Amino acid sequence: MSEQNEAIANALELLVISQNGIGAAIEELAKWVAERGSVDVADNAVSALQVLDSNAEGIASAIRLLRQEQI
Repeated sequence: MSEQNEAIANALELLVISQNGIGAAIEELAKWVAERGSVDVADNAVSALQVLDSNAEGIASAIRLLRQEQI
């Protein structure tokens, strides 16, 4: 793998880790909001989680492609 692709893959991995942390925080907040009766707001938060999950899968796919490349 070229140094450039390795750096890109490493940066993408950090983005996925950050997305996972943000997703966990949104999930906790959605639960808290739903328990207090704002179901519509909680549903919107869950929709945002679905977008994060979908994007994380795309980023993971790009990481795999970068890591498979031979020099």
